[in-house]
Amino acid sequence: MSTKPRIAVCPGSYDPITNGHVDVITRAAALFDEVIVAVVDHSRRKGDTLFALDERLEFIGVATAHLEGVRAEAFDTLVVDFAQRVGASAIVKGLRAISDFEYEFEMNQLNRKQAPQIESLYIMSSPEFSFLSSSGVKELATFGGNVEHYVHELVARRLQEELRRQRKL
Repeated sequence: MSTKPRIAVCPGSYDPITNGHVDVITRAAALFDEVIVAVVDHSRRKGDTLFALDERLEFIGVATAHLEGVRAEAFDTLVVDFAQRVGASAIVKGLRAISDFEYEFEMNQLNRKQAPQIESLYIMSSPEFSFLSSSGVKELATFGGNVEHYVHELVARRLQEELRRQRKL
């Protein structure tokens, strides 16, 4: 029997981390010995972020503090290269809708060609989070909506502060 820890990577921009992300990370933590929440520094797909990398890492630390074996780390390479570097055997992603599936299916095929030993696992969103996205939370907050049910209280507070600051610019 192997004593090698089972490590998974949960990659994303986490701008900001939502309760839906925390749900997927929590469920991954039940399956793996260690879960590394891999925060991409500069996402080509999503463009500029509202929050700096250090603050996104802090938000993740606060939102997942109750989870054993979970830590956040930045990366700026291919996710499979990052996974190999940290000794992960899997990339874990959440799926909310068909549009997520289409994108993730393509990424899985590309990743599999680069590193066939790294498995891609997908956790279906819990129903209460199936509509939730970081961009949706930011848009809701931009127009004064209450986001406290969708993100950690620190994130909700910082969203309001950052959006107020940007409106003054």
